[in-house]
Amino acid sequence: AIPILINAKTQRVGVCNATEKLLVHKDIAESFLPKAAAALAAAGVEMHADERAYDIIEHAGIANAQLVHATDEDWDTEYLALKIGIKVVDSLDEAIDHINRFNTGHSECIVTRDYDASQRFLEEVDAAAVYVNASTRFTDGGEFGLGCEMGISTQKLHARGPMGLDELSTYKYIIRGSGQIR
Repeated sequence: AIPILINAKTQRVGVCNATEKLLVHKDIAESFLPKAAAALAAAGVEMHADERAYDIIEHAGIANAQLVHATDEDWDTEYLALKIGIKVVDSLDEAIDHINRFNTGHSECIVTRDYDASQRFLEEVDAAAVYVNASTRFTDGGEFGLGCEMGISTQKLHARGPMGLDELSTYKYIIRGSGQIR
């Protein structure tokens, strides 16, 4: 999870497939967040954490951690910078609801060993590309074998004028990995 997080956040921060938020399940927050925060701090990432995440990270005493309290505005913000929002969630339902409410519709990832959780994530998250255990940085026309990327759309219907079945079709890319980073 840490290499995926660091790659997805820091490989290129000003692109639309860079990770902007980190949601961590409450059952692993105490053990995972200090490790994730230490890696983010080492990469110079400013962390905008909700109260639960803030308390865990603050008590871990991570050197050079740029830690601030998240505001409601943070969940709607696409930073395109060395900043990330961090939230502790109680359930997969809460995570999916949060993502579907605040995401850009571009690229979303779950890192998990739980097959059922990954399936629900793939099916229920509304984004053009959904990942299991791989960096969101792969969402790119060239990486997907489409040649030069002319642009990207998060819209579900793109055609104008007369339409046939092809124009009424949309894509949702589903990517399964085992720790791949770009």
